[in-house]
Amino acid sequence: MTDAASPVPDRLDSLTSWNADWSGLRVVVLGLGVTGFAVADTLTELGATVLVAAPEVDDDRARILEVIGAQLLRHPLDAVPAELIDFAPELIVASPGFHPDHPVLEWAEAGSVAVWGDIELAWRVRDKVNAAEWILVTGTNGKTTTVQMAATFLAAGGLRAAPCGNIGVPVLDAVRDPGGFDVLVVELSSYQLHHLPAVGPGALHPWSSVVLNIADDHLDWHGSPEAYRAAKATVYANTKIACVYNRADEVTRRMVEEAEVEEGARAIGFGLDVPGPSDFGVVDGILCDRAFLDDRRSAALEITTLAELEPRGLAAPHVVANILAASALARSFGVPVAAIHDALGEFRLDAHRIETVAVSGGIRWVDDSKATNPHAAEASLRAFGTVVWIVGGLLKGVDADALVAAHVGRLRAAIVIGVDRAALVAAFRRHAPELPLFEVVTDDTETVMPDAVALAAAVAEDGDTVLLAPAAASMDQFTDYGDRGRRFHEAVGSMLGGEAGGDSAPREPLPGA
Repeated sequence: MTDAASPVPDRLDSLTSWNADWSGLRVVVLGLGVTGFAVADTLTELGATVLVAAPEVDDDRARILEVIGAQLLRHPLDAVPAELIDFAPELIVASPGFHPDHPVLEWAEAGSVAVWGDIELAWRVRDKVNAAEWILVTGTNGKTTTVQMAATFLAAGGLRAAPCGNIGVPVLDAVRDPGGFDVLVVELSSYQLHHLPAVGPGALHPWSSVVLNIADDHLDWHGSPEAYRAAKATVYANTKIACVYNRADEVTRRMVEEAEVEEGARAIGFGLDVPGPSDFGVVDGILCDRAFLDDRRSAALEITTLAELEPRGLAAPHVVANILAASALARSFGVPVAAIHDALGEFRLDAHRIETVAVSGGIRWVDDSKATNPHAAEASLRAFGTVVWIVGGLLKGVDADALVAAHVGRLRAAIVIGVDRAALVAAFRRHAPELPLFEVVTDDTETVMPDAVALAAAVAEDGDTVLLAPAAASMDQFTDYGDRGRRFHEAVGSMLGGEAGGDSAPREPLPGA
């Protein structure tokens, strides 16, 4: 293999502003999805010399690349292309989803070529319009909802706020928005966090940050639970005002305790129990702030009540936890609790997130297709009484045995879909041999969900919830979790004769969580 080009560290270290000299910098961009295109567009605007290498290419984006002056290399990237080696990059910007052991990234490491993610690039050029403060959100589950809530609360407080990142809007697009923002609420996946440095010119210094929860996920990408958790913990590095953590998740507490933060940053806990001073929590059905008030040792501020949240579909325990976390982030920026209360009155969860599709014959049909791992499915299961559970898909290397063992007592029946059925079926037979158990065995993706819904309808009883909470990724039989949820809606609607409501298409999901 030809040696990779030696970078010029001093030059890369100096690139910490939109107004720095980026001209002629040779950059390879890996991937041409939403993120990769934003990276290429930004770098060409800065005057860099850009080669985009991608195994799959959207024709429209390819045409635009030619217009803006970037080169395009269509290549499977199963090995390091000769054209990439000849390009002699000084920097590689990898889109989320490229594994750390990808041949190009291993080649870069061997040749000491710098590798950034889109988040580091966005941080370095954040001053194009005005340098907004950043609030960072990560966790195994609940990220998108929390980001949307926090941005909504900030806007209600009179701030120009933008939700961005892994939520579907690249941070680079928000940074380059000509209107500018006061604060960006950035959803970060473990993939994006993997590439972020904790120190140095590319290190982020967020206003506030949160790890909502931690459970094993994406182990096939990170290689181990320890590597996954280390990536998530990066979110707290250099936080200036508030490190928000989950009191019910000891891992997040330890992350805050071990983080190197700026002087004066506070640890703010949230949870469904009674809050202590410097915490957010719930007292007698009232969501409270005991962190951002002068008399926090003997008083609290009321945000809202469970009774108010219930009619809006926001009272499930994991949703309440997200509200508390988002409130803490917004309060760290000075948003009044009254503004948060009023904003919650208008807030609605996205489609496919614990969404009631229909109620018929005493049976509730719920779409939580966004529950793409066991941790998310567990939160969903806990929100209901007796459940007919539609579960399965791509388990991504995660063992669902503990999830099955913990919840068989609330199940009327289980209906298993997806390519990784064997592990789930074995878990059900091990922990609940008497439970009615059905497999949807078909290669026809058009019939998977109708078959699952028909089986559920045959066993569900008055008072039950039929819950689509797959605990697995969707790409084995569906385009994405949105496609899986839409097909569930359609199957329920067809089965009930059109009684089920429709839904809107979600934003394009990006890799990682």
